[in-house]
Parts: sequence; C-alpha cells; structure tokens
Amino acid sequence: MLLGATGLTGGKVLQGLLGRDEVSQVVALVRHKLPTLHDKLAQHEVDFDKLEGHSELFDVDVIICCLGTTIKKAGSQEQFRKVDLGYPLKAGELGRSQGVRAFILMSAIGASSSSTIFYNRVKGELEDALRDLDYPYLSIYHPSLLLGDRKEQRTAEALGIKAMPLVNRLLIGPLDKYRGIEAQTVADAMVNEACSLASEPAAEQVVQTREYDEIVQLAG
Repeated sequence: MLLGATGLTGGKVLQGLLGRDEVSQVVALVRHKLPTLHDKLAQHEVDFDKLEGHSELFDVDVIICCLGTTIKKAGSQEQFRKVDLGYPLKAGELGRSQGVRAFILMSAIGASSSSTIFYNRVKGELEDALRDLDYPYLSIYHPSLLLGDRKEQRTAEALGIKAMPLVNRLLIGPLDKYRGIEAQTVADAMVNEACSLASEPAAEQVVQTREYDEIVQLAG
C-alpha cells in the first residue's frame, strides 16, 4: 500500500514499485484518481477522515507512507496535525489490525516529540506512536531538504534548493545528515527496501531510522 502517491517522493515511489517484479500489486489510497494506468495499480478514492471504513484495503504486506503537507497549505496547525500525524497513524493502526508486517515512513530530519519546533514535534509524535504499534518491521526515513520539481511552488524551499549544491559541500562528517537529497534517491531507497522484505522477511522485530548516508546506500 502506498499513501501519498501524488507527492514529489510518493509519485516516484509509485513508478518504482510498478516496475519491480517483486511487486504483484500496489494499492494506492488517493483523494482523486491518478492519471497513471497500470495492471498492477489498484487505485481507491477515499475520504481520509474515514479510513476505518476501508479496513479491508489494508490487507497488504507493506505500507509505505509519504503523506505530508505544509502548515501554509493545510491552513492551520490543527489541519497539519491531521494530515501529517492523524492520517498516517490511522493507516498504521488499520494495517496492524490486518496483520501488515512492515511500515516504511517518510518523516524528516530533526523529528522529535520533544522538539520546540511544531513541525518536528508532530513528526516525532507520529514516529513514537508508530513504534508503540509494535510492527515487526518499521523503517523511518529522515531526509533533509528534498530536491526535485514540485507541482506547487514553495518559496523557501526553492531558495534552499538553489543554494544546496554549495551547502552540501560544507556538510561533512556528522553534518552530512543535513544534506539536501534528491527525492528520486529517497524513492529508490524505499522501493529497494520494500522489495527486499519479500525475499528476506525479518526474523525479529526491526526498527530503523535512516538518514542521508544510509538512504543513499539503500538507493543503490
């Protein structure tokens, strides 16, 4: 199952999954139908406020969650919490009730439930809540600035992207986790990780937090 298939990274994850032999079907939960047509793609238009009414769709092996918004786009902190915490957590709960064994989450660098920064705190609260669900396999991605062409314009991010080639050269050693990273790289890592679970199921509970170096490595 893929959540967030219309986003920058989620869209690339979708294309990657559809091209892999290890994947028999991709269940995409969307607000509006995607233009993508593929024999492996099962699209379901849902009201994310009523996900519990679609519990049968969560009978899958792996959930990949790339849901996310901005406070500006959401309109308020309350709405941001609903999209970035409420929806992914509900999906996690439904997946667990259906026996899903792996959850792969797109979070963010600096995520912490104790952070004084609202965005980071919400991301951290979601991570903590997902850990409490005791998935056999939980992988949390902590990318910094995502590089790539977005459908919507984000002025601050656009400025950051322009500066990133220079900034990345300065971020070495323990600072390399803050390097900007291509959304395609993150997507490739997620797809590779999801597909590896088909051939190498975890023998014991695994909880991973993946930052820049490991994401690049997983992307191959």
